[in-house]
Amino acid sequence: MLARNRDAAPAAGEQSQSDAAELLSPDELPADRLGEAALRPRTLHEFVGQGELKGHLDVLLGAARKRREPVDHLLFAGPPGLGKTTLAHIVANELGAHLQTTSGPALERAGDLAAMLTKLEPGDVLFIDEIHRLPRPVEEVLYPAMEDFRIDIVLGKGPAARSIPLDVEPFTLVGATTRTGLITGPLRDRFGLVARLDFYTVDDLISIVERTAGILGVTIDSPGAAEIARRARGTPRIANRLLRQVRDFSDVHRDGGIDARVAADGLAFFGVDEMGLDRASRAVLEALCRNFGGGPVGLSTLAIAVSEPTETVEDVYEPYLIQQGLLMRTPRGRVATAAAWTHLGLEAPGADPESQPGLFT
Repeated sequence: MLARNRDAAPAAGEQSQSDAAELLSPDELPADRLGEAALRPRTLHEFVGQGELKGHLDVLLGAARKRREPVDHLLFAGPPGLGKTTLAHIVANELGAHLQTTSGPALERAGDLAAMLTKLEPGDVLFIDEIHRLPRPVEEVLYPAMEDFRIDIVLGKGPAARSIPLDVEPFTLVGATTRTGLITGPLRDRFGLVARLDFYTVDDLISIVERTAGILGVTIDSPGAAEIARRARGTPRIANRLLRQVRDFSDVHRDGGIDARVAADGLAFFGVDEMGLDRASRAVLEALCRNFGGGPVGLSTLAIAVSEPTETVEDVYEPYLIQQGLLMRTPRGRVATAAAWTHLGLEAPGADPESQPGLFT
């Protein structure tokens, strides 16, 4: 869509909402227009949950401010949506530093990382998401930068090649990963703090839902927030997404407010059941129970049955199913538990006592 010529005055009554929004500064835009960034807490005080980690960061950041030097390098690990990126922004805000953001897959060559490092100002924070996906040549450039604040640039090839050391300004590296086991030992050992983020309690998620509702201007009572938090799978990102979906449902089918009944109806409308399973997660369980009799079945076979990549099934759907006691990983494959059959309203094979063979039959 072509942009309107700003020099041309619109006809009377012709100015659209999008034209009006273009005149607003980012601070004046509605929270929905700014996406997840508008919902992120900016200080440790605003951050809900992860009490032990918050205590550690409070000490590290306070000491760094007192000494007026960059805080030690930090590595945050854990499933998606628990606040790793948010904590990186908080670290930069608490230190009054500028945040540079990139990701492991985006740094394809050593020169890409070198270009970012040489542009950093003293005390800046460099955030690398999915740091376990850094290519090995890029990772090797990062080692001296983290320890000695210098990088080695190799010019030429073969016998004529020579290395030129370049100093970089003291900085803090914040890494985030969903696969801690894929990070090499030398890289992991160079972080001053390696912290794993845990899933959130329902009480913490209630606080997060109520805070987000306030930012979005949504009217919600405590039972409504609890209903959403209970089905959010211990993940703030999911809680915020469910809140927005229920808000939209209420705007169209109810009066715009959210109570426990509206929350339950809205979540059911979007396919989120009592345990927080969405349609994709239930599809994994149903394929395991209906197609393969509860297992055991191999990961690749199960992934084909639900038309998903094996990595998605293993990293996205299975962890929560295992935590809820609905699925087990065994040496022979995936197996549905008795709770999975009950949750789906199905009868497990051999559950009927009359169908069980006798001792001497």
